[in-house]
Amino acid sequence: MDETLKDLAVHVSAALGSALRGTSMAFGELTLDVERAEIVKVATFLRDHPSCQFTTIIDVCGVDYPERETRFDVVYHLLSMKQNLRVRLKVETDEASPVPSICGVFPGANWFEREAYDMYGILFTGHPELRRLLTDYGFDGYPLRKDFPLTGFVEVRYDDEAKRVIYEPVRLSQEFRNFDFLSPWEGVEYVLPGDEKAASQPGAPKAG
Repeated sequence: MDETLKDLAVHVSAALGSALRGTSMAFGELTLDVERAEIVKVATFLRDHPSCQFTTIIDVCGVDYPERETRFDVVYHLLSMKQNLRVRLKVETDEASPVPSICGVFPGANWFEREAYDMYGILFTGHPELRRLLTDYGFDGYPLRKDFPLTGFVEVRYDDEAKRVIYEPVRLSQEFRNFDFLSPWEGVEYVLPGDEKAASQPGAPKAG
């Protein structure tokens, strides 16, 4: 499989030239680094060329690197059922530079790109309906950015009891918990729920 993907990388690099910034292999997976303006060209080639036939889109997602000038990666995962191969595409962008939408190549990218916009604020040009997908009406900010505050922003929801839309501070839905990462069979100094009777039997091992 690794050799097949390496051959594919050589073939795609020769065919697409400057549309690719580079290729890499890691953990048996091929990644193509794509110039932002060329993503539609690359996606179309991978879908249509007889030696590729990556006709199925698996996912489009964002990754945030706040320390970089181009802080976002847009990551695409494609599957070729004909070749039994997978390939990953990566495009770098920033908060203001839009990425061309690939909805015209893969219609299934529609909601994936909307999610990347909703969660990261990544912009896509040529998208048929680029609006929020998962957050509430009028939500402020982008929740999966690493600089998104855990408190301080306002979320909007419909209150069924008040029969109106209400605004509330964003809050964590789960309290902080400290895990000891110990085995449940050894090392713990407390009695596990349900073991109270067993621990009181003669000859039973003591906790800890």
